[in-house]
Amino acid sequence: MKNLLNISQSELSQAKVVAWGYTENLEPTTFNEYLKWVAEGHYGPLNYLADYRKDKRKSLKEVYADCESALVFLFDYRKAKKAQQAQDPKFKLASYTLGFDDQDYHFWIKAKLQDIFTQLSRDYTSLQYQISLDVHPVLERDLALRAGLGWFGKNSMLINRELGSYQLIGALLLNQKLPLAENKQEVDHCGNCTACIDACPTNAILPGARTLDASRCISTFTIETFKDELPPQGYPTASTEVFGCDICQEVCPWNRKPMQNIGEATLGRVQKFFDRELKEIIADIEAMSNREYKELFGTTSLGRVGKRGLLKNLKYYLKS
Repeated sequence: MKNLLNISQSELSQAKVVAWGYTENLEPTTFNEYLKWVAEGHYGPLNYLADYRKDKRKSLKEVYADCESALVFLFDYRKAKKAQQAQDPKFKLASYTLGFDDQDYHFWIKAKLQDIFTQLSRDYTSLQYQISLDVHPVLERDLALRAGLGWFGKNSMLINRELGSYQLIGALLLNQKLPLAENKQEVDHCGNCTACIDACPTNAILPGARTLDASRCISTFTIETFKDELPPQGYPTASTEVFGCDICQEVCPWNRKPMQNIGEATLGRVQKFFDRELKEIIADIEAMSNREYKELFGTTSLGRVGKRGLLKNLKYYLKS
């Protein structure tokens, strides 16, 4: 990983940045495909992808009017995934929820991006910025594509040739162009492989489209719905996904070699909470007040679904 101006490789590594890229192309290459996906209703219950914010995604200037360039970073969570695979807990959380010191990754990455900008601004006193994460109306995987950090897998995930797909994307939208070379945009390396499509139990991955039917995705059901909605057809009874889903990434050939180079790790307190019998987990959560739930999970990704949403996910397995 090359140095970024006055920021050392060790400093970037401590921030769990494993790759970065630079682009002055402010318009996504896949915006028309995104509009088609919305028009076909594949956003399901994710209305924020289809409402008035939809058109904001056509240019970074719609999000940050002074934007002239973007620095895009990949934040690694392979170590958490390897620990999860080694210990094989009874009930699994999507591994990105575990990879950032058990914190909600939005807060963790935001803080790291702010630190990176502080160091950058020492060389550019008039440099201004706005952070871009997946909560903002930005097609963040397209932004990473334009920065030369990977290609879209058939499961819609960004895949990096050296790192696989166990990374999250964060960016600094800048008011200046920097003296940095732009990486060549990566070409597709999925070929004829359909491992992710074949492995998805709910057929959520749309063949040929490099995207998903969100209404059929396990992550949508376990994270975005909070009532006792029925899961999508084909939802597995034997699987134990209780928050998010890694199935399509687990079978991806591009994740095999990158996982071999990761050192040993242990699971944090959040995943350990779920490595017990189902009835015991449910009983403990039901006995919590909403305040106690927030004290335990409020700063983690599980704070998003709340007590009611998490119980809905767990009780599905109790019924099946």
